[in-house]
Amino acid sequence: MKKTVSNVLKHLVCISLCIVVILPFYMVFINSLKPKAEAARMSLALPTEWHFETYLEVIEEANLVHGFFNSLTYAGISTTIGVLGCAMAAFVMARNKTKINNFLYYFVICGLFFPINYVTLVKVLQTFNLANTKPGIIIAFISSMIPFCIFTIRNFISSIPVELDEAAIIDGCGPLSLFFKVVAPLMKPTIVTCFILQFMGIWSDFLTPLYLSNSSKMYPMTMAVYQFFGKNKNWWHFVFADIILTCIPVIIVYLIGQKYIIGGMTSGGVKDKEVSI
Repeated sequence: MKKTVSNVLKHLVCISLCIVVILPFYMVFINSLKPKAEAARMSLALPTEWHFETYLEVIEEANLVHGFFNSLTYAGISTTIGVLGCAMAAFVMARNKTKINNFLYYFVICGLFFPINYVTLVKVLQTFNLANTKPGIIIAFISSMIPFCIFTIRNFISSIPVELDEAAIIDGCGPLSLFFKVVAPLMKPTIVTCFILQFMGIWSDFLTPLYLSNSSKMYPMTMAVYQFFGKNKNWWHFVFADIILTCIPVIIVYLIGQKYIIGGMTSGGVKDKEVSI
């Protein structure tokens, strides 16, 4: 009886959480297809008239195509360089546990507990003439992902038996061959998990481009939405359509990689059990 009640409560909690997450998205989507006056009421009812052309108008007026490619550039380049670099650094920290490497590891993960200081970051970028540039924004995104990626990947690598490295070295593998041919394939779920989470975070980031760019040519989709909202405060169906278009790429990336995210979250524990056996 207690088990049945517990299961019912768990299901109720899950359903409630799903409603809390899905309902706002449903409201935004359904109102994006309504006429202007009807969308302003922000009701959950279906549209009396379906206006799919709203999305085409928003794409043209909100400069979303340019914002899309900017977001893709920032998220794609930052996550590729950042995750790969962090994976290699984490491998060295996990396998070569010298005092300096241990110090660097704990120093780096301190970034998990402290927010980014944008004033300092802007000053550093200005020193190297990277302020208000795309490379500067990419560098800022890469620096922000380092603590999480190093922490996640290093912990996973620590669970991989060192004997695999030793066997590969005996077979003639150098450092790069050891990493890319032996260790990296084992890290695939964790690396993909870091890539997807960081890609989604950068794509949705609003503050970094707000502080580091003052030209609309460098605005990602989040800034394009903000700018478009400022010009169309009363045109809620346009604003809602703009939000949906900004969310679609992130949803697609998550759906493609969700199996890797689950694998990445559980693989460390599985490896620990295999090693202990």
